[in-house]
Amino acid sequence: MQALVTPQWLRDHRNDERIVIADCRFALSASEQGAEEYATDHIPGALYFHLNRDLSGPKQEHGGRHPLPDPAALAALFSQAGIDEHTTVIAYDDQEMAMAGRLWWLLRYLGHDRVAVLDGGYAAWKKAGYEVTAEVPTPQARTFVPQLRPDMLVSVEGVKNREPEAVLLDSRAGERYRGEQEPLDPKAGHIPGARHFFYKDNLQADMTMLPAEQLRNRIAGFAEQEIIVYCGSGVTACSNLLALHQAGRTDAKLYAGSWSDWVSYSENPVATGEE
Repeated sequence: MQALVTPQWLRDHRNDERIVIADCRFALSASEQGAEEYATDHIPGALYFHLNRDLSGPKQEHGGRHPLPDPAALAALFSQAGIDEHTTVIAYDDQEMAMAGRLWWLLRYLGHDRVAVLDGGYAAWKKAGYEVTAEVPTPQARTFVPQLRPDMLVSVEGVKNREPEAVLLDSRAGERYRGEQEPLDPKAGHIPGARHFFYKDNLQADMTMLPAEQLRNRIAGFAEQEIIVYCGSGVTACSNLLALHQAGRTDAKLYAGSWSDWVSYSENPVATGEE
């Protein structure tokens, strides 16, 4: 299915029996803010998915700040939420489609293609004047059977040993890429050889995604090469992967541990400035 849906599409389909709506709002600087916002109001029928508790595994020495969850734990979570092979999941957030993009990517990684992100997020839904509620739904449990797609994922060794023609995209803001500041991780800079590809540059002023033609123009210089995407911890990179998907590159890969995993290995080199 299409990777993005409009608020009108969701309004027209939100009561369909096989639709599950996922509220993924989450602020990296305040981990309970999204849950509190969900409790105040959300799209009717939406279930809440917390980045740290639901969409990430426990932090360890390596693996980054938001390691991938255990597939069995994810399958149990999705089953409880009423997701199976016949269910279409629509995810939304208020973080430039990064948190919703994480859920979109995780479902596809587990073999579930019936998933899309609400273009423009919750702000677009409210701007359209559509109904909101504080009522928390009770989902009907189903059985989610994961079918992992390991080819969507790249490890730290995969990044080190990538093909010379592969393109490595750094999704973070320019000042973090260049190493001018680093608010979250112990070292500043980027993986040597990485190109800067800020995820917010895929968005229009209203935080909806750029048209596909403009997204294709953004990647024109490397459109035929292998693409690996990373960010700080594997979350905002998913917004870039969503944009790449819209541009026709449905095969771009995620370095899930991203920068926070890379710098957890003291021997890994670090680059600063522009490439």
